[in-house]
Parts: sequence; structure tokens; C-alpha cells
Amino acid sequence: MTAPESTFQENRIIGLFPELLGVGGIQEAGRLTATALSEIASRHGWSTEFLSLNDPPGLHSFDSGGRTIALRGFGRAKVRFALAAIGRARSCRKDGACIVLAGHPYLAVPVGWMQRACPRLKTVVMSHGVEVWTPLPSFRRRALLRANLVLAPSRDTAQKLAHVQGVPSDRIRRLAWPLSPSFLRMAATPADLTLPEAFPRQGRSILTVGRWAASERYKGTDELIRAIAQLRATLPDLHLVAVGGGDDLPRLRKLAADLAVADCVLFLENLSREEIAACYAGADLFALPSTGEGFGLVFLEAMAFAKPVVGAACGGTTDVVEDGINGLLVPPGDAGALARALYGLLSDESLRRELGARGAEIVRQKHGFDAFQAELQSLLADPRLHEGVGPG
Repeated sequence: MTAPESTFQENRIIGLFPELLGVGGIQEAGRLTATALSEIASRHGWSTEFLSLNDPPGLHSFDSGGRTIALRGFGRAKVRFALAAIGRARSCRKDGACIVLAGHPYLAVPVGWMQRACPRLKTVVMSHGVEVWTPLPSFRRRALLRANLVLAPSRDTAQKLAHVQGVPSDRIRRLAWPLSPSFLRMAATPADLTLPEAFPRQGRSILTVGRWAASERYKGTDELIRAIAQLRATLPDLHLVAVGGGDDLPRLRKLAADLAVADCVLFLENLSREEIAACYAGADLFALPSTGEGFGLVFLEAMAFAKPVVGAACGGTTDVVEDGINGLLVPPGDAGALARALYGLLSDESLRRELGARGAEIVRQKHGFDAFQAELQSLLADPRLHEGVGPG
């Protein structure tokens, strides 16, 4: 829904992001949000400025949807980042208004300082998932509660914001992440993509994509490797392709070796977006049995390539994976159930095609960038955003 023109009186949008140039779901969501904000601002004659805490110091840009998005990085210098944000708040024009959007709950703290410098600011804080599933430190929670609106990508994360963090329900809005237009274009012409040299050309392959960090073992790669060990006897040509890097890779490689499946579990690092897209195109199905997803953009990427998806029945995954519709859901942490679900799909090509086709249709109907941008524009006109700030 497009918001009425008369509700838009702001003339400046300031975006605070943890990182915009890196690889990962939060970074991709940030880039898409910055792109949407830039296009909305251009349409209404507003200005935008994007500050990124963890990107390299100085001015940078990225291309998105034919638009060049400028940003200023701060090289993880938190004090300089906060001072710059406060300075932007003080410089907001007296005869206009300003919206500040924070791309992560941890950035609610500098947003709170900006509010003190300019009480007229209207503030929005975006959440992603696991970072709000347990109680935040008190200083971060107080800052989060001061936001006019708090966004959640899934029903589960919205519930966690209310029940765990205590955010009033009337300040919470759901905004599901979209799939980038560039990825959809690649999905439309998969024959133009070139597989990485290490990707298996024969047999059947399961793809998983993520960041394999010790702090994110909830991704479920262990269960996938154990499932491969169970399936290898009946599916000797099966491979698991794990795309991504991280400090947990040595442990995962050792687990594959201990289970005697190191030859059919492949870890591919440092791939380009085009190479990752080619992996989706070349795989038989996608699986990520994560127990900590706030949403799961990688499921949308797989669905765009008409691949059936397998996920754990918890968290934000259940907003994306519809059991029996576009994929299969399995109990969290159950490698046996995961192996059975994978075998059922791998042994039934018609089912894979059916679930994959439905997934592709869902992505294009519900998760396009235009729909995301229209919903974000409506949120910027939300009456709750135009009221006073929350309690301190």
C-alpha cells in the first residue's frame, strides 16, 4: 500500500547500519533497506545519509537496482560513529523534520543519544532475529524502548520483541525482507551462470549457505553432515555443498572426516554473488536446519531458483518455509528426521519440481523489492512514528 503524499513532510532520512559492504543476511537486508530509503527519498525530494559502523573508514558506495548508494564507514570506531550520528541529529533543520532508521537493535543506543540532541527526531529500529531472542542488556533495552517503531522480519521475532524485550505491541511492525532484484534477474537466466570449479558435476547435491562461525553453530551444519553420513549408504552419489566461510570450518571439516564423509562434504569459500547463484541453480535442493533464523534470506534465494527448501520448524524459518507447500520442515536438532526429509525429496523428482515451482511463485508474489519498498514507505507514514518518543 502506498502512503498518501500528504502524510510525508520529512525532509531528511539518516540511516545507521552495522555494515553495508560485507557478506551476510544482515548486510544484504541493510543494503536493500538503504536502497529503498534512497528511492523513497528521491521520489519526495528528501535527502538521505547513511552511516556504517563496521565498514572501512571514509566515503564508499555500492550499486543496487541501478542506483548508486553512498555511505560513510567508521572502521568499527564506535565513539567516532556515535559522535557523527549526534552531529547529524543536531544539524537537522529547524523548519523540517528528520527520520532516523537504525539497521540493528544494538544501534538503538546511538539513536537514543541522537534523540537527546534533537528531541523532534522520529526513530525506527530494525531487528533481525536471534539478537532479540534473549534479554538485551538494560542500557540497550532502554534505548530500544525509546524508539517510535521497532521492525521485525517475522512473526516469531515480533513475539520475541514483545515477550522478551517488553516492546509494546503497538510499536512493533512486521516487515519481511525482500529478495534483491539482481538475484531475481540471475534466477531468470540460470543458463548464463558458471558453476565454481569445485562444485560436483555428477550425482545429487544438497546446498547450504551461511556463515560458519563458532558463535552461529545454531545454523545446523552439524546435523546436515550427520544426515549425509546416514544417507550415503543408499545414495552413494550424494554431495553436501556448504557455501560460506568462518572460524568454525576446521571443526566442521573434522566432523566430516570423523564420520567418513569428507569426500562428499564440500566447503566453498570466497565465492562471488554470481558463483553463489550458480550453486543454487546446480543443486537439487537447499537445506538449512537452523534454530536461530530471524527470517532466512537464503531460503528466498533458493526458492527463486525453483529449489525445494528444508528447514527447522522454529524461529523465522516458519514464515518462509511452508511445510508441504514449498519445502519441508523438520524438528529442530533431529538429524534422523532431517535425513528422512532429505531422502524423500532426493528420491522423488516430481515432488522436488512441484515444491520448487511453488516456492518460485511465492518469492515473486510476496518477496519482491517493489513490495518491500511500498511497505517501508507506508511505515514511514505510520501514525505511531509521528507521535512522541517512547518512555526513557
